[in-house]
Amino acid sequence: MMLRALLALALLCVLRPDVASAQHLMLPMDDAQRNHLKAYGVAFQALKSGQKAEWFLNFRGGAFLVPDAPDLRKRAALDGVSVEPWTDADVARARAEIAGGNMDAVVLERAPRIAIYRPVDQPPWDDAVTLALTYAGIDFTSVWDDDVLRGDLSKYEWVHLHHEDFTGQYNKLYLAYRDAPWFIAQRERDLATGRRFGKGDVPTLKKAVADGIRTFVERGGFLFAMCGATESLDLSIASFAVDIAGPFSDGTPPAPDADARLDWTRALAFQGAHIEPSPYVNALSDIDGHQVNVPSRRQPLGAFSLFEFSAKLDPVASMLVQNHRTVVSDFYGVTTSFNRAVVKSGVTVLAQEEGAPWTKYLHGDYGKGSWTFLGGHDPEDPQHAIGSAPTDLSLHPNSPGYRLILNNVLFPAAKKKPRKT
Repeated sequence: MMLRALLALALLCVLRPDVASAQHLMLPMDDAQRNHLKAYGVAFQALKSGQKAEWFLNFRGGAFLVPDAPDLRKRAALDGVSVEPWTDADVARARAEIAGGNMDAVVLERAPRIAIYRPVDQPPWDDAVTLALTYAGIDFTSVWDDDVLRGDLSKYEWVHLHHEDFTGQYNKLYLAYRDAPWFIAQRERDLATGRRFGKGDVPTLKKAVADGIRTFVERGGFLFAMCGATESLDLSIASFAVDIAGPFSDGTPPAPDADARLDWTRALAFQGAHIEPSPYVNALSDIDGHQVNVPSRRQPLGAFSLFEFSAKLDPVASMLVQNHRTVVSDFYGVTTSFNRAVVKSGVTVLAQEEGAPWTKYLHGDYGKGSWTFLGGHDPEDPQHAIGSAPTDLSLHPNSPGYRLILNNVLFPAAKKKPRKT
């Protein structure tokens, strides 16, 4: 019996040398990868189960190195994720290449606790981050106004916001949808929440929520926002002590000197922006460069380019732009882009459209935490509208736009390094 077992083991080593000798699995993230989006899920599973993982920045599209563990092999096989069995010698060769180029190896320590700000009774639209995390198999918890006002964001390291209008004006959708059942239900839900917390109207409620999110970041949290949440969050924070909401939402007109009274020192990303005071113009301010919902101002879509950063000097920015493509097709959202003229100095621009006065992708620090803003609603549905079917990511497993979202999910897991000078 012992002899047969030894012979079987020897035969296995001959037929499957990768199984016998590999100590690591390398998940390529260049064009060799069959499913880029689910590869993030494999890396996340390694962290969730207490295993080690590394992110090879600027190496093969931002490859991941995980242990050659049975659960990870099985997950990758079921998800159609390409893996390469690597020995210690293979890893040593990669580290030598990384050391000699604009690359770096970042240790991923543990899976961040993730929350997505979304109502239980989701309105007739989806959000790209929920789709991305669900498709990749990454766990998250849904939170809403009640959770924020109770201080429950402290339970999480990473929070996502999408199309919510934190000024309390519902992105001025009342112009077209005020009689729609879903719009009426949304308004009544928010008014009821406001009453529970002693807030007399929706703008006052949403300002309190926005300030809770600001506090979360200030105390060390990671925030990722897309679409209308980017613009409206900063507007709400800056207008904490001034009325900028139209009469349809709080019964009173905006303060006539609202622009002059905005406190941009409290805001995360923007300064010096001008609110849109008319209740009949479907825009909140001049932060958004594309103004998609104002026909006379609407700008056409182009493509945006990701900046290449020094992986050794700027590891966070490098993590956020890891991709197998450097040019990505643009996509509309309630807020599609960010006018350069109102972006605060010190904010890192991660992507831009060549020759345009706007940027697409921003990152910055705030207090002990950090935030990232990505304009647009859905990277694979450029003209996404209310009521559109959710994007089927099984048709877009290699989406470079969705990769930007998933970069944001993993970078809080990175082990902090002393910043080089």
